[in-house]
Amino acid sequence: MNIKYIIEQKLSEVILNVYQLKDIKLEVQENKTEFEGDFTIVTFPLVKQLKKNPENIGVELGEALTEQTEIFESFNVVKGFLNVKVKNQLFVDNFRSVTKNFSTIEKKNATVMVEYSSPNTNKPLHLGHIRNNLLGFSVAQILKEAGYDVIKTQIINDRGIHICKSMLAWEKFGNGATPETTNTKGDKFVGNYYVEFDKNYKKEIADFVNQGVGEEQAKKEAPVMKEAQKMLLDWENGEETVRALWAEMNSWVYKGFNETYKRLGVDFDQVQYESNTYILGKDLIQAGLDKGVLYQKEDGSVWCDLTDEGLDQKLLLRSDGTSVYMTQDLGTAVERFKQNNIQKLIYTVGNEQDYHFQVLFKILKKLGYEWADQLFHLSYGMVELPEGKMKSREGTVVDADDLMQEMYETAKSKAQELGKLETLSEEDKEASYETVGLGALKYFMLKVDPKKKMLFNPAESIDFNGNTGPFIQYTYARIQSLLSKAGALQSETADIELNQSEKELIMQLTNFKTVVAKSAETLSPALVANYVYDLVKAYNSFYQNNPILNQEDENVKQFRLNISDITAKTIKKSLELLGIGTVNRM
Repeated sequence: MNIKYIIEQKLSEVILNVYQLKDIKLEVQENKTEFEGDFTIVTFPLVKQLKKNPENIGVELGEALTEQTEIFESFNVVKGFLNVKVKNQLFVDNFRSVTKNFSTIEKKNATVMVEYSSPNTNKPLHLGHIRNNLLGFSVAQILKEAGYDVIKTQIINDRGIHICKSMLAWEKFGNGATPETTNTKGDKFVGNYYVEFDKNYKKEIADFVNQGVGEEQAKKEAPVMKEAQKMLLDWENGEETVRALWAEMNSWVYKGFNETYKRLGVDFDQVQYESNTYILGKDLIQAGLDKGVLYQKEDGSVWCDLTDEGLDQKLLLRSDGTSVYMTQDLGTAVERFKQNNIQKLIYTVGNEQDYHFQVLFKILKKLGYEWADQLFHLSYGMVELPEGKMKSREGTVVDADDLMQEMYETAKSKAQELGKLETLSEEDKEASYETVGLGALKYFMLKVDPKKKMLFNPAESIDFNGNTGPFIQYTYARIQSLLSKAGALQSETADIELNQSEKELIMQLTNFKTVVAKSAETLSPALVANYVYDLVKAYNSFYQNNPILNQEDENVKQFRLNISDITAKTIKKSLELLGIGTVNRM
């Protein structure tokens, strides 16, 4: 059990005994001052209630804690701050508890569905998709570790005008080329035609404008756009040649996506396709009209009035009877709860869709779905580069595959510069470059709070010093080298008198499950990322200040080897929760 939590429990008991005050929770902090003591208790919240000065309260509490409990050795009071020294045995016992219960997971008997990725089939995955996938996958890993059953899902946006743009451009300019004949990855191949469409569309608009046509009118009259719109109608009407081309081009994209997902290390338990789900939700519209939750205008369009919720009026069905994105999302949510026994559904989607999800959840609630309270939008900030935002239509995005390759190449270059992998086989070297390169990318993405916009800097992410993935992986490799030299460990070790760096490391180790629980509660992998960085710093301090292999006292040596072993396991597990691998040599 977390040492800080134990202190808080004992503190509450003593406050009740001494002052007859219930539900008082004083802040307990790790002591970072020069004053003796392991933890500092902030007594100021009691001043107003007890009408005593903080120094007197500190002394009274310190005396009561040392007299009425078995865990405190001594105390001192500085300006109302109560510093307490915890008995050595509590640290030793907690370390043994961490070692014994490391793999134990308390099941929650609840299933959570996490949606992430959800790309369009008209372009390859890019830097923004990387943050989305890493965030969704990591949240799923953390929820599993916290005891939940998890279903990882995505809905692929495989229909619509944007898909037809790529299809039309291929028909016009492809000359029968395929990913195989051009030796191009499938999703990138199709994405090239999306960019090609935009180039031609802009040229046609410019031609119209030069002839004196207004820009808005030119956009509508451009022949290539009209052709794309006709192709969409043909698709919706089931025209065979259009459907065949659509199926073939999507198959190229899916093959490309799967290669990217495999290298990125993410996967899915379920996949839905918009071409199957876009008609879902229409039945809900009629049910909503019957209940009086929705209303119909004279032109036949159907709306939901959310002005009483501080939102606006939302179109759900056009006057021609066609559905909108919101209609589809309503139907998809209902379908997911029908087909799966889930207690929570998390949508991992960028913050530009905040309003969309507010509306979606409100409408489902109005339609009578109680589980609407269990829907959550994991809203995250956009990823930008030093040179600014990316634009898919103009082909200025950072391609996910290119970025992963760049990270691999940088890791390879750094490793060769250090020259520490020379004795490894070529296969092992390649695996190391890949693990370190992608680990740098993933850690840099996940250490930032999801809600914050972030600036991605590849060079900074792969630094072997500071709060980076390679720094953490290097510490793990260092411990593996130490344990390899030490040989077999003794599973049971005698009690020893701990020094400050050993206590600090144990405190970090006992925090792991608390951090996982908090990370699952807040859906923030950044908590795990920054925890493992703090753990690595604590271990490095311990390692530098304590002899291990040449320690003469065998009991002390074995204890330090065991604490190194559990630290390595905790680093590995923390990185796994972030989707990051480890290497034994760097």
